[in-house]
Amino acid sequence: MAQQLLMPKATAIWLVDNTALSFDQIAQFCKLHPLEVKAIADGEAAQGIKGLDPISTGQLSRDEIARAEGNPNYKLKLSEPKVRVPESKRRGPRYTPVSKRQDRPNAILWLVRNHPELKDAQISRLVGTTKSTIEQIRDRTHWNSTNLTPMDPVTLGLCSQIDLDMEVEKAAKGRPLPTAAELGATLQPAQETEKLGFSYDRDEEKEKEIDADAVFAKLKSLKSTPKDEDEDDQY
Repeated sequence: MAQQLLMPKATAIWLVDNTALSFDQIAQFCKLHPLEVKAIADGEAAQGIKGLDPISTGQLSRDEIARAEGNPNYKLKLSEPKVRVPESKRRGPRYTPVSKRQDRPNAILWLVRNHPELKDAQISRLVGTTKSTIEQIRDRTHWNSTNLTPMDPVTLGLCSQIDLDMEVEKAAKGRPLPTAAELGATLQPAQETEKLGFSYDRDEEKEKEIDADAVFAKLKSLKSTPKDEDEDDQY
């Protein structure tokens, strides 16, 4: 792993104020543009940033600075670190304590049911299992499938909520958009809902179908009813 300069702008400020290095030399060492270094020297950039002494941090030596000041074409080099930081190893399968390994099938069943979008590799990273075990639980061919109970892997301590959310988010990004059939009932097309003229025509047809003679006959029958009741009272 290549060594990197700490706080490049703060280091550039210190070099501008305390050395006779050229703008190009400072820009090359701090991975900045020469115009940006010039703006720092003019007080137009990096205002409010306190300079960082690269000598006290062990990133430059006085001899290296003196050598660069005597030769404008010389490129500054970072000093060798006194302490070597080991490179981070490639992350392998998650280690699961022996006391919690019996809970892994329950956690896998929970993930399969509640997050079907997760791939086998993602589930394997979360709970530290194998793809064959995941497939057996999916297919209900696991030797203990009848006794399994879905349990949240976060509650079991097999993974953190942050890791679970990250894997679910990754799976959601790669998932295709749901189809109309998956969404269920949807709104009717506008071509069907905007056929207002059809409903008005139906109302007009109903009004035309009403027979005027039938209406008057009904009114006559209503008027005749009171007279009949009076005649019955006379007898």
